[in-house]
Amino acid sequence: MPIARATNHLITVNAFPGDAKTLLAFDLATESARHRLAGFTIEVHPPRQTPYYVDNTLRLAPSPDHAQLSAESPYASVNAPIHQFRWVHVPGLVYQRGTPTFGTYTYVVTPRYLSERRVLQRLDAAAGVAVTVEVRPFATGAVKLGFTRGYVQSQAFVRHFGTTIGIRPDGDELLYDTSAVAGTDRHGHCYTYAQEYEWLGFTARQRILELLDEVRDDPTLTIDVLACELDEPDVCAALLHIGGAGRARVILDDAPGHHDSDEPTPEDRFGAVFAARAGVEALKRGRFGRSAHDKVMVVSDAAGPRTVLTGSTNFSVTGLYVNANHVLVFDDRRIALTYAGLFDHAWRSGVKASDFAASRWGSEVFDFDRDAQGQPHVSITFSPHWRDVAQQTLCRVVDRVRQEAKVVAPQRSSVFFAVMDSEDAGENQVFDALDAVHAGCDVFTFGVADAPGSVAVYTAGSLSRPLLTAAPGQALLAEPFSHVPRTVGHEVHHKFVVCGFRGPDPVVFCGSSNLTLGGEQSDGDDLLAIRDADVATAFVIESVTLVDHYQFLDRLAHAADAAPTALARHPDKRTLAEAAGWFLDTTDAWTEKYFDAGDLHCAERELFGH
Repeated sequence: MPIARATNHLITVNAFPGDAKTLLAFDLATESARHRLAGFTIEVHPPRQTPYYVDNTLRLAPSPDHAQLSAESPYASVNAPIHQFRWVHVPGLVYQRGTPTFGTYTYVVTPRYLSERRVLQRLDAAAGVAVTVEVRPFATGAVKLGFTRGYVQSQAFVRHFGTTIGIRPDGDELLYDTSAVAGTDRHGHCYTYAQEYEWLGFTARQRILELLDEVRDDPTLTIDVLACELDEPDVCAALLHIGGAGRARVILDDAPGHHDSDEPTPEDRFGAVFAARAGVEALKRGRFGRSAHDKVMVVSDAAGPRTVLTGSTNFSVTGLYVNANHVLVFDDRRIALTYAGLFDHAWRSGVKASDFAASRWGSEVFDFDRDAQGQPHVSITFSPHWRDVAQQTLCRVVDRVRQEAKVVAPQRSSVFFAVMDSEDAGENQVFDALDAVHAGCDVFTFGVADAPGSVAVYTAGSLSRPLLTAAPGQALLAEPFSHVPRTVGHEVHHKFVVCGFRGPDPVVFCGSSNLTLGGEQSDGDDLLAIRDADVATAFVIESVTLVDHYQFLDRLAHAADAAPTALARHPDKRTLAEAAGWFLDTTDAWTEKYFDAGDLHCAERELFGH
C-alpha cells in the first residue's frame, strides 16, 4: 500500500493507509506559503456517498467578516481550518452513522489564508490538492491486522452511545445474548451489545469472529486455541459449538484471577461447559510459570495447519471492548505449522515452564523470509525462556531502539510505541531504552506507556520528559466523560514498538509479550518482529491516535482539577471551549513550532510531510 502523494505550488500532502483509517500529512512548498496561514481545510469524498468536511475541535470567534459556508457547521474545517500539519481520518467515527464505508476515498486538502485584517478568506479551490487512497481493514500479502478502538472514555463513544453505558449485563452470565438491548443513546434510540461491541472492537473483533465463523461453518476445519482471558460471549459460543463437533482443543490459563475453586471465574465456567460438550480430553488448564499469556488461534484443514491469529488481544470483553489492542492474522502455512508445533508441545508437556524453556520452542528464533505472495519478513520467539535467552530476546528490541540514535541524515530516525508497563520492578529494559531514547534530541519518539495508576505520553512537544497523567478511568473529567464507565487497571494493553518508520529497514515488535524480563521467563507468550513498511505504517498510525486521545484527556483532566464546578456546567468540549473563550487564533503564530528546528513539532512535520 504505497503512500499517496500530491503537490502544487503551495502544499504537499502525503496520505498513509492504515487499518481502516488514513493519516494525512501536510507540508508547505515554500517559506512564503506560511505567511498568514489560517490552517487547512480537509474535504472527504467517500465512495458512493456525499462528500463532507472533517470537523475541528475549536472554531473561529463569531464574526460577519470571516468567509463562512452557512450550510456547514462552524466547526467544519471549511469554516474552522485545522491548526495541525497532520490529521488521522477514521471513516464512520463521526459520519456514516458510526458504520464505516470502505473503498476508494479522495481527500482534498486546501491551505487557507487570512487577510491583512486577520479575516479568513474564501476557500480557493485552485490552492488545494487531492489524494486518492484505498481505505479498508489492513491486509498485505498473507498478513491481516486488526485494532480495537479502546476509547470507552471518549467524545466519539458518547456521541454514538450516550452517557449511560453498560459494557456487559449485570450478573456473571457467561453466554448472554449480545443482540439484547444494552442502553439508549442521547436521542433515546436503543442499541444492542452487538452494536456497541462492533464499534468498540472494530477490526480486531472482525478478525477474530470471521475466523471463528469460518471454522464453525466448514466441517473440514479444526482449531487449537491458547487463551489467557476468555469470557467474550460470541467467542465462547463459537468455541463451544466447534468443540461440541469435536473440532477444537483449548489450552486455558489457570493462574490466580482466571481460576478459583471457591468462586469460579469466567474461565472456570467456560472450561466446565467446554469439557462437557467437547470432552475433558479437549481442554487443558495450565499457566507455564506465572501465566499462559498467549492469545492464539491455529486453524488447520486436511493439508495441515493453515492460518494463525495472534496479538495482544485477550478473547474477553475487557480485551476487545475496553483495552487498546491489536490482532495479527497470518494465512501462511509455514507460520501456522510453527504455532501448531508450539501448541502441541505445550499440550503434551502439560503447560510446564521448565519443560518449555528447555525445548526448541523456548530457545530458538523462528525466522520466515519474505515470500513471493507478499508475506513480510517475520521473526518469532516463544516464551517462557531461561533467563539468558530472555535477556537476548529483549536485547534485540533494545538494540534496535538504540540503533535509531545512530541514524545519519538525510535519513530520519523514529521510535513509535504503545506499551503496557508492568510491575516487574528493575527488569523493564525495553521501557528503560524507550525512556533513554526519548530523553535525547536526535530521535523522534512518540507513544504511550500505560501503568495502572498513570499514563505516560511521549510526544513531539517534549524533548526530555513524558507527560504524566492520571489514568482517565481515575481522573475527574468534565461532562460527558464523567458518566462513562470508569475502567480498572490498564487501558492501553498493546505491546508494540516501531523503529525506523520511513527508513530503509522499518520493523515492528509486537505480540502478547509484555516486553519485560520477568514475563519472558515466566509467561507463555509470543514476540514477533515484522520487517515491512506497510505493517509499520499501520502501527504508527495507531500510536498517533492513542497519543492524541490521551493528550486531550490529560488536558481535560487538568482543567477539571482547576475548575471542576465550572466544567460541570458545560456538556461537551466545544461548549466548554466557547465558555472559556478558546477560539482559533487569527494569526500564523500557530505554525511557529512546526518550523522551529529546536522543536520536535518541526521533526514531526518533516517525518510525515516530506
